[in-house]
This record gives sequence, structure tokens and C-alpha cells, in this order.
Amino acid sequence: MSTATDTKRKAPAGEKVADWADGRLGIYSLAKANMRKIFPDHWSFMLGEICLYSFIIIILTGVYLTLFFHPSMNEVVYHGPYEPMQGIRMSEAYASTLDISFDVRGGLLVRQIHHWAALIFLAGMFVHMMRVFFTGAFRKPREINWLFGFLLFVLGMFTGFTGYSLPDDLLSGTGVRFTQGAILAMPVIGTYISMFLFGGEFPGGDFVARFYSIHILLLPGIMLGLLVGHLILVFYHKHTQFAGPGRTNKNVVGMPLLPVYMAKAGGFFFLVFGVIAVIAGIASINPIWAIGPYRPDQVSTGAQPDWYMGFAEGLIRVMPGWEINLWGHTLVLGVLIPLTLFGVILGAIAVYPFIESWVTGDKREHHILDRPRNAPTRTAFGVAWITVYFIGLVGGGNDLWATHFHLSLNAISWFVRIFFFAGPVIAFVVTKRICLGLQRRDKEKVLHGRESGLIKRLPHGEFVEVHEPLAPAQLHTLTAHEQYKPVELGPLVDENGVKRKVSVVQKLRAKLSKGYYGENNQIAKPTAEEYKEITSGHGHH
Repeated sequence: MSTATDTKRKAPAGEKVADWADGRLGIYSLAKANMRKIFPDHWSFMLGEICLYSFIIIILTGVYLTLFFHPSMNEVVYHGPYEPMQGIRMSEAYASTLDISFDVRGGLLVRQIHHWAALIFLAGMFVHMMRVFFTGAFRKPREINWLFGFLLFVLGMFTGFTGYSLPDDLLSGTGVRFTQGAILAMPVIGTYISMFLFGGEFPGGDFVARFYSIHILLLPGIMLGLLVGHLILVFYHKHTQFAGPGRTNKNVVGMPLLPVYMAKAGGFFFLVFGVIAVIAGIASINPIWAIGPYRPDQVSTGAQPDWYMGFAEGLIRVMPGWEINLWGHTLVLGVLIPLTLFGVILGAIAVYPFIESWVTGDKREHHILDRPRNAPTRTAFGVAWITVYFIGLVGGGNDLWATHFHLSLNAISWFVRIFFFAGPVIAFVVTKRICLGLQRRDKEKVLHGRESGLIKRLPHGEFVEVHEPLAPAQLHTLTAHEQYKPVELGPLVDENGVKRKVSVVQKLRAKLSKGYYGENNQIAKPTAEEYKEITSGHGHH
């Protein structure tokens, strides 16, 4: 005789935990709504991932280094394993950095990875922001996300500066002294900021401890919050995508977050980590043992900041040493003007999305990216800014250019002074002409097809090249972009003959809009009538 048994399945422990969490956090509905979210597949979107993974690597290696670093300027006599430094007086910060490099297992490699990851993070941010800028990905509704990214880049610059100042070696100390001089050039507030950072007259005895707190707590905390906000907005607004068949402002064509995108992203993280580790193992950076501890009466030869600070230093290096006296106070214009210019340039980058939106009057949402050639004025502005940056970078390394290429230091300084203004103008004009030329080529491709390289002889003896018609997908890509019309002021006199008042702001907006989208600033797209006429056989080979 058989008996009934309880066949109810017993849930595994993991499922019980998930059920418990779902009852309190609603993770099932959250996962169902978001885990299959679609992300487009394009290589340029990996630039943002490189930034994210580099930041994670910086955090991981930074936590390891904090276990062994002593942020103190108390003087000690070195008796560690590095023989050339035996018996030399130095700060505890410098001594502990030597110990990390020579005593701690894997310490030197972790230091190298940490520094290289910081450089790659900022380089990735720079290129990622340029990708966003040139493709118009900053337009509505992503203006706030542009500001988040901009702040991440700027805060990353200062986090890097405070980080490479911590070892208290001669190179970093020279950079800190340079920065303190720049701070003192600020009217009214400069002395207060200097006293706050250094706890008295330079170098004081507190700046390493204060920089340490700023470097590991304040700035990374703000950056982490901005990063989380940035990713939330990316997730909320959905990802941008390049124009193509089936792609609109209301959909995303690509791969689901789980499992495809997450698998690729996980593999890419370890690839980035591996490449940074290989670079750190091969290329030495910041060998403080070859430089020595900081002394206020010495300056390191060929002292250079990391690349992202070279622009600001270059502006100060090439600026004439002008000074003026006002009300008994000296204003060091040779430092104050470059600092102000640096802030103005950064500020212009931050607010550019709002400027372009005002100029165009476009308040629509944009999820389809522009090809840079189809926005020639914006692209020209971006190239001009990059030109300014790299010319300033040349100024920041003027001594190295002079010694390595046997050039005059004064000649290099004058080159930077002249081309700081002339270079971006030349770059703007050349870039704009290149973009317009590429637009003309695209128009020719749409109307006449692709050059096949095949030569055909006609019955009357003429030789012509055979053109192959483009595929529908290519035709869509080359003609999907929008063309704005410049803002018009309208009639200056109304129907009664009364002169209409036009404000200076309205006139400025109309002039800028004409500069963006007026005649000779964009090539008209081929019309359907033109395409039908040519492809029907009239003038088409």
C-alpha cells in the first residue's frame, strides 16, 4: 500500500536570501525592469568604461598604499634597505614611500599601477569628453551629465596633484612650491588659502597630512558621488547611438545588459587592469629614490608636472613677469592673468552645452549622435580648444624642449605666446574647411555612388569610371543628420512702419546662429528629387 509523500521543493539558500531581499527592497521588479536594458555596440563607448575601470583600480591600489604610508613631515634619519639614502635626514612621508618601494612585498608595483591608472583615468576622461563633445552627446537631456563629467575631470586633476605631492620628494616639493606661489598671486584670498593648506609659512609642517586627507577622503568622496550620479543618469536617459537603419530617438539598438554586455564589460575590466599592470611593470614612473627628499633650498632639474597640469603651468611659464601696485599692494599679473585665463577656458567648456542650445534654440531631446563633419563649427571649436591645450603643454615643458632639441628657451616661449592666439584660429579655419569638404564628398557619394575603380569605355570612345550605388544602410547614415536654419531677427519694422526694438542679446544670438548654420557653414543635403534624377540615368555612369 502506497502513502502520499510531501513532494514540495525546498528552496535553496540563495533563493531564500533573494526572496528575503525582494520582500524588503523589491529587487525582482527592479531587475526585471533594468537587467535587460539595451546598450549600443560601438568602440567609442568603451572610452567611458576605461575611465570607470581606471578609477576602480585607483581606489583598490590606493587602499593598499594607505596601509603603509605615513603622512607626516616629522624628520627621521633613513636606515632602510636603499643604500644610497643611508643616514640622510628626510620626512616620514618620504621614508615610508621608500619602504613601500623596497620593503613592502609588491609595494613598488602597486605604486606604479596607482600612478599609471591615474594618468590613464585622466587621459580617458579627456578623450571621452572629446567624443561626447564632437558627437553632440551633451545635448538635451544630458547637459547635467556633461557637467558631472567635467567636474570629474577637474577634480581628477587636483586629486592627481595632491597624490603625487604626498611622497615629499624634491620633484613634488618643487611642484607644491610652484602651486603655493600661484595661490599667493590671488588677491585678498590667496594668503588665507595658503595658510589653510600649509598651516603657516611654506613649507610648514602640516601640508602632507592635509593633502593626504584631501587626497584620500574629500576629493575621492566627491568624485565617487559624481560618478554614481553620472552612471544613474546614463542609465535613466538611455545610451546615445549613432545614426543607422532602425535607430531613432525613441529606441536603442544593441545588446542587453545581461548577460551579453556584463560579460563583455567584465572581460574588458580585466583587460584594462592587465594593460595598466604591464605598463607599470615595464615603464618606471616617479622614481623618488633617484630624486631625493624635498629641501626648500633646492630645485629639481627638469621639474615637470603630470601632463594634465602642464597646460596651467605652461601659461604661467610663458607669461611676461608683469606686476602692478594698487593701494599699496602688488598684483603679480604674470601669474594672475594665466590663472584667470585657465579658469575662463575651463568655465567655457563647462557651459558650452547651454551656449549651443541657446544659439540654436533647439529644446528637443537628442539620442542620435552627430557625425563631427556634420557640425563643422562645433568640431572646429573642439579642435581649436585641443590646439590651445597642447600649445600650453609645450610651454609647460619649454626647458625640456630646449635641452632635448637644442633650441632657445626664449624662442620656445615666444612661439607659445604667438601661437597660443594664432594656433586655435588656424586650427578652427582648417578644421571647418575639412568638415565641409567631407560633407561635399558624402553628398557626391549619395548622388553618384561609390567609386568602384573600374574604367568603362563608351561607344563614342569616352572613358568613364563606373560608380556603384550605395547600400540603403549607407544612404541612411549619410543623410540622417539634421540641418538647422539660422535664427532670424525678422522684419525690423512692423506693419505700421514702427521700428521694432531689437535687444543686443537678440542680435548677438542671430549673429552666432548665422556663424553656426548660415551660408558657407554647412552643405545642403541631397534631396530625393536630385537622387532620382541622377540615378534614373541622367549623368550617372
